[in-house]
Amino acid sequence: MKNNQALQAKGTIYDNLGFRLEEGRPPPHTQQEGICPPLPQTPSYVAVAPKTIDTHHTVTSGTPLSTGQKKGTQKCPWKYILCASVCVLLILAVVGLLLWYFLYYQCLIGKLCRRGGKCLSPSQWCDGVTDCSHGEDEAQCFRLHGTNFILQSYSADSRTWMPVCAENWDNYYGRAVCEHIGYKRQDYMYYTRTSAGSLASKGYMTLKHGSDHASRIQSQLTYSQSCSVKAIKLHCIDCGKSSAPPSTRIVGGTEAVNGAWPWQVSLQISGQHLCGGSIISPYWILSAAHCFQKHSSPSMWMVYSGDVSLIRMSFGSGKTVSKIISHERFDKMTNDNDIALLKLSTPLTFTTTARPVCLPNIGVDLSAGRQAWITGWGSLRSGGRSPDKLNQAQVTIYSRQTCNRGPVLEGMVTGSMICAGSLQGGVDSCQGDSGGPLVVKEGGVWWLAGDTSWGIGCASMNKPGVYGNVTYLINWVYEQMQNE
Repeated sequence: MKNNQALQAKGTIYDNLGFRLEEGRPPPHTQQEGICPPLPQTPSYVAVAPKTIDTHHTVTSGTPLSTGQKKGTQKCPWKYILCASVCVLLILAVVGLLLWYFLYYQCLIGKLCRRGGKCLSPSQWCDGVTDCSHGEDEAQCFRLHGTNFILQSYSADSRTWMPVCAENWDNYYGRAVCEHIGYKRQDYMYYTRTSAGSLASKGYMTLKHGSDHASRIQSQLTYSQSCSVKAIKLHCIDCGKSSAPPSTRIVGGTEAVNGAWPWQVSLQISGQHLCGGSIISPYWILSAAHCFQKHSSPSMWMVYSGDVSLIRMSFGSGKTVSKIISHERFDKMTNDNDIALLKLSTPLTFTTTARPVCLPNIGVDLSAGRQAWITGWGSLRSGGRSPDKLNQAQVTIYSRQTCNRGPVLEGMVTGSMICAGSLQGGVDSCQGDSGGPLVVKEGGVWWLAGDTSWGIGCASMNKPGVYGNVTYLINWVYEQMQNE
């Protein structure tokens, strides 16, 4: 279950259209042996053994080096001019690099705008005033922590995340924070109070006395050592709930039932299933960037949801796509940063068979060793036909160290990826599953750990599937949702 087509090369199937193992990686830059021309060397007698090679001369047996001639002076002023110019440019480049480094280092006292290079003091970050030209100083000021969805606010003064105290809090503030994170105000669910536990070891962020609904919420929060009530548990969207459990036991998997994976969607062109995706909000579908390299026009795509049968879904009305946003640093050679978002023209109506999966909160355990599930309409074997019914399989998440071992994936798994499957083989995603979900259940809800990206063959021994690491890429996801 990987990409839409397979490549047969030297007896091995490579599923990812964007990556060909036999092509190799781009060659490293050729290291030049020297920039300036070598200075003339003074000739000398050299005692050598037969067929010995000196650094500058090849000397044959019994042939001494001659010293009876004067060494002439080679006249080549243009080479020296070129050499001098290159050396000056190198010196200027080094000076510029050092200058940039020290300026950047000095800005570590505060924070640097990602674009434009403007340096802000700590007090300017998350203060409710946009100081960076693209607004990044106010973009990531709130986050949700753990399976309890505890609201945290970034404290610029202490440069740390702290739980938000529920004192003077109401649903208006809750909606404002959820909108700031990237959700629509109409998606807002509710807030409750809960214990912050060890998260409050350094204190809380609390609404100032006299706060109102007219100002930006981050400008109204201040540090407090204690909280008279509990911390805020915030639900921006009703996510991660399924109406049916998975079967007890996709390659090596089984057919799913309606409601088990309600976030799974089929991405189609002209009625043909090409990739999968996951519902994360009424307007947004998360998928893989490599799905849209050849077909990047939003008008080509239709999104179908709400059933495990492709045939039954085809009788219903799909959703049109208004925008496709692929990660700007997606590398089609390595599949680094293989993630994309599709914005729907009209919102989905949630039902028991069509609803969102939870995006991973900081602190949710999606680490190596966890059991996860993959789903999709991809081939049931390498090169085989795609089924009508959605298939499911349970897999194990492996560490990057395990994935990058020589016998496994040979160092090809980057920080923006995770790998999962079975090292013994027999369970995997395959062609047609690209973009579909890798999910983990924790705290009673399902979390989106990855999107199906690439692999070598399907269900082969020591070749687990590779998925976009949604936890690693989560800030990018929220930034796109904020900007739209």
